Amino acid sequence: MLFLAMPGLIWLAGLLWFGRDALSVTPHAVKCDGIVALTGGKDRIETSLDLLHRSYGQLLLISGVGSHATLAQLAGKSQAFLTPELSARITLGRRAVSTVGNGTETAEWAHSNHLHTLLVVTAGYHIRRAMMEIQRAAPDVVLHPYPVRPPALRRPLDKATVTLLVREYNKWLGAQLGLSRGTNLTPAA
Repeated sequence: MLFLAMPGLIWLAGLLWFGRDALSVTPHAVKCDGIVALTGGKDRIETSLDLLHRSYGQLLLISGVGSHATLAQLAGKSQAFLTPELSARITLGRRAVSTVGNGTETAEWAHSNHLHTLLVVTAGYHIRRAMMEIQRAAPDVVLHPYPVRPPALRRPLDKATVTLLVREYNKWLGAQLGLSRGTNLTPAA
């Protein structure tokens, strides 16, 4: 009977490790050639704009931006220091529609701008899978994680937060097993 329960116990132990890792976000900024922020959650873009403003990278890619979104809309509270000079160093990547697409979009941007090191900004629960997909698409680029703690992980654990962590853990496991292959980009206009 224990033999039959073993896969479930291993999955549960991995989920507990993953959840603890996602909740214990301790970002450490490293100066890099560029910064990439993956859309999809609060604080990622504002954090990346602050890092660009503080010169942790020379260029910034915001990957996975909606077709009609503007930099001013995305900047939120960070508009105060969004100068024309800083804005000129920001690329809005509009082709990625998934984390795999973020990896492809980031690789293309890094290579076209001759960037060798990137600071990757996304949620703590998303950082491991994002780093994996970007590294797969750009194995020659050195990546440094900069996880942010989104509002969902700042409150006590509830059903929605646990569901989010389970979903993200399963996606990360799928990526580990190579089930997330592809480019997932919208066609270039």
